[in-house]
Amino acid sequence: MRDAKRLTAVRSLPCVKCGHPDSQAAHSNWSEHGKGRGIKADDQFTIPLCVKCHQWLDQYQYMNRDESKAWFMQMLNKVDRMLNQTDKVVF
Repeated sequence: MRDAKRLTAVRSLPCVKCGHPDSQAAHSNWSEHGKGRGIKADDQFTIPLCVKCHQWLDQYQYMNRDESKAWFMQMLNKVDRMLNQTDKVVF
């Protein structure tokens, strides 16, 4: 499922690993989130990562797949809470 609004909101947040202000919407690397050969996971499974940290996640640097998935899910929960708080802000 594609969600341009979520991708824009995720990209507006700083990198959840290092805090760099320029981030990308990094998709989950796991099939249960819709990932397949040449297919990105559903957009609801995205977190903000800078280029360097995005490569760190995708290449499983310093963590194996299980550790990487656990970290990603923790960050996804954090990002979802951040986005829900942003949606509730009234200007």
